[in-house]
Amino acid sequence: MTLIHSKINPKDEEFRQNYDYNRTLIAQLEERQAKVREGGSERARQRHIEQGKLLPRERVELLLDPNTPFLELSTLAAWDMYENESPGAGGINGIGTVNGVECMINANDATAKGGTSYPVTVDKALRAQEIAMTNHLPCLYLVESGGANLPHQSELFVKGGRTFANQAKMSGMGIPQISLVFGNSTAGGAYIPGLSDYAVLVRGKAKVFLGGPPLVKMATGEEVDDETLGGAEMHARISGLADYIAEDDADAIRLGREIVGQLNWRKTIRADLSAPEAPRYDPDGLLGIIPIDALRRPMPMREIIARVVDGSRFMEFKPDYGQTLVCGHAHINGFPVGILANEGILFSESANKAAQFIQLCNHSRTPLIYLQNI
Repeated sequence: MTLIHSKINPKDEEFRQNYDYNRTLIAQLEERQAKVREGGSERARQRHIEQGKLLPRERVELLLDPNTPFLELSTLAAWDMYENESPGAGGINGIGTVNGVECMINANDATAKGGTSYPVTVDKALRAQEIAMTNHLPCLYLVESGGANLPHQSELFVKGGRTFANQAKMSGMGIPQISLVFGNSTAGGAYIPGLSDYAVLVRGKAKVFLGGPPLVKMATGEEVDDETLGGAEMHARISGLADYIAEDDADAIRLGREIVGQLNWRKTIRADLSAPEAPRYDPDGLLGIIPIDALRRPMPMREIIARVVDGSRFMEFKPDYGQTLVCGHAHINGFPVGILANEGILFSESANKAAQFIQLCNHSRTPLIYLQNI
């Protein structure tokens, strides 16, 4: 592969202006992410803690192997929507390592409207499932949800069913589905453990039923308590839903980790890895390269690629044809990738080049990265 030689001058006035502007945008992004990660209101969080439960992000942290990264997905989903009642769309989705196995984690946040699902919550869950299915990642569901948020249920009813269908589909593909149930899980929240390969319920806390005691009384006149109707003991002894009973949140997470550890899991997708290597040029320089009016003019994509790929090396494909599209092979953190980056408008020649390059990468099962501002 050819080394990309940078022509950027970091002392240039435009570079410094771009850098300051983009630093401001990053600070705004980080501020919003921090706000979302707080979860529901302070009152709701305190009530959750008083019930002897771990907060959702504490559950995720305890589930992950120590000192391993967590790639969170769709953190800002539902930002500025639903009167900001559902931070992060009421859930935490991401990829992390559990007992040495890369897993997709989907955790309900019961401090935000009882963990109920809004339309964007479902979109976020579907995207996570798509990624898990493509990459053969076992799925861990940290369940505490009241199902669909009723005022919005007509908007999510159909696509919400797809999340349950995906659970069944992945199970059939041999991709494990594991549920840890920490609290009330009603309606759609009850389907998740019901469709899982493994279900762990916390004694005295987990309640799994389609409708709770008030609904039963209204429909049949029968009075029943929630433990008898859908508690962990009932599901372990009578319905058979619960494969394991945990004594508290930490114990449920311990059992979840043990389940993952005994899966004898081997990823079926492999790549020829090279030794990871830092780019020759500092990635921090990207902030000075990306212009303030980035959507209105082309960017120097080779300069951007040079600050992203291992060793700043890039094997460009058809460099003299369809020149408004830069594409080629590189490595990122040791993984082989194909990169497509537009430098301006895409003309027919550029589109033809892209189609051929994508086809070649599909043949070799090479992941694709799109750098676009079009």
